[in-house]
Amino acid sequence: MSLSNELFERGKNVMPGGVNSPVRAYTNVDRNPLFIKKAIGSKIYDVDDKEYIDFVNSWGPIILGHCHNDVIDAIKNTIIYGLSFGAPTEKEVLMAELICKLVPNVEMVRMVNSGTEAVMSALRLARGFTGKSKVIKFEGCYHGHSDSMLVKAGSGSLTEGMPNSAGVINEFAENTLVAEYNDLNSLEELFNKNKNNIACVIVEPVAANMGVVLPENGFLEGLRKLCDDNNALLIFDEVITGFRLALGGAQEYFGVDADIVVFGKIIGGGMPVGAYCGKREIMEHIAPVGDVYQAGTLSGNPVAMAAGYEQLMILNKNRDILRTVTMNSDYIANEMRNIIANYKVDAQVNQIGSLMSVFFTKEKVNSFKTAIQSDSNVFVKYFNCMLDNGIYIAPSPFEALFVSFAHNSEDFKKFLEVFEKAISEI
Repeated sequence: MSLSNELFERGKNVMPGGVNSPVRAYTNVDRNPLFIKKAIGSKIYDVDDKEYIDFVNSWGPIILGHCHNDVIDAIKNTIIYGLSFGAPTEKEVLMAELICKLVPNVEMVRMVNSGTEAVMSALRLARGFTGKSKVIKFEGCYHGHSDSMLVKAGSGSLTEGMPNSAGVINEFAENTLVAEYNDLNSLEELFNKNKNNIACVIVEPVAANMGVVLPENGFLEGLRKLCDDNNALLIFDEVITGFRLALGGAQEYFGVDADIVVFGKIIGGGMPVGAYCGKREIMEHIAPVGDVYQAGTLSGNPVAMAAGYEQLMILNKNRDILRTVTMNSDYIANEMRNIIANYKVDAQVNQIGSLMSVFFTKEKVNSFKTAIQSDSNVFVKYFNCMLDNGIYIAPSPFEALFVSFAHNSEDFKKFLEVFEKAISEI
């Protein structure tokens, strides 16, 4: 038995499902998960010392590659003074100043410890600022596991949400409305049915949790207008797109302003961290200066701040990094499409910046309804072929593939060779 399999069996005795986050269990891909020992650059190694080219990158934040020397040095130079103080430090001020400098429409920042916590706090802030109770999300967009976001569409396409998990009570779900991504009519109808009671609309500007689904022309602009017309706030969940799609995130890339922006682990260089940010007039409603309460003992943790600040400074000083990563991603995506066409397989490659995903369907994927038409059985075959041949990708058809600056031409050559093998077998 491999050490990964042994650890999984042991883990199942002491952790639900043997893991600490559900997708890691590999339930949907007919195999046991890999347990990881280390990573460096573009490579990741399991506890059995097998090497893989990593296209998960800790689900996005490792944009420079694993164990970048400058980021590791920043961490080392911080931990010698302590791991946590529960008190203000210079590093969190520097980080907040840098985010305000880089991200459009951000004048103040509140650090938290995860993307989920950031979303939960941003929604509370939106309600406190507007005095309204309901929020609108989009089916297929994921915003963490707080109660009000674990909601799916009800029996009709335009309806109050229904709990998507046991333990989420109906009262939470009733205040979360669910619209269809890339469908402005569904959003407008929800506004019309809930006059003067919508606090905010929250959206992944590029959906990356139903696979990568791009906003169609005019969609984000339409969100901005509908929010303005109805005195509601627009929240961009940029846990995935922040500092990866562009240095200023989706706001910069698409030229659309959000009122509140949410970030995740990329601002910690991969360490546990999150933040919600926005205009001063909104952010000053947060305690201690305002009446919206939110707190966290580990918020602004100095080690996470040191890692994240160093990574963002590197990206800021070397603007060619993001351009190179995007150029490489364009190349990979186009080659994948050529391979798919050569083998006449029903598949689509959606890509923007350094994010991409494969859908095994003949239809264009631009919504949750079209995303779930992807053939999950074919994905299992694809996933296992990729992993068995040294390519580490997410074990779900509804997650993104991430390219990092550490990936090189040999990595891309290997990826495409294995991708062609998988497609030919399909």
